[in-house]
Amino acid sequence: MALDESHINDLFAAFGPVVVRRMFGGWGIYADGLMFAIVTDGVIYLKADAQTIPAFEKEGLRPFTYAAKGRKQVSLSYWRMPDRLYDDADELARWAREAVMAAQRAAENKAAGGRRRKTATPRRVTRQRLQLRRRSGK
Repeated sequence: MALDESHINDLFAAFGPVVVRRMFGGWGIYADGLMFAIVTDGVIYLKADAQTIPAFEKEGLRPFTYAAKGRKQVSLSYWRMPDRLYDDADELARWAREAVMAAQRAAENKAAGGRRRKTATPRRVTRQRLQLRRRSGK
């Protein structure tokens, strides 16, 4: 099945408007500014997290993986969309909403990690800084 931008928009019409962007030889699918799905090799993968992964596992689906440098397999938090959803717009909309919520949770977790208060630690004085301080008389 060849998925292009128009076909992707048609598939997600019952869900609502999506933005489709080219990326790495595939597509990223966005809603509300969040990427909630990717398309690669004609397959759609939806964003998943601890709350949604059981539904994918129940369907016998697997996460998106690729071979990184050195042939190490890398798994992303995107799971293959059930094939039956390509023909069921309402069910696809439900799964897409779950994927957007997973993307929102991931964004919130990432933002919370970035807002953690750093403990005050003394500035490390490197040998180079120490030499500069000695030269300048500080």
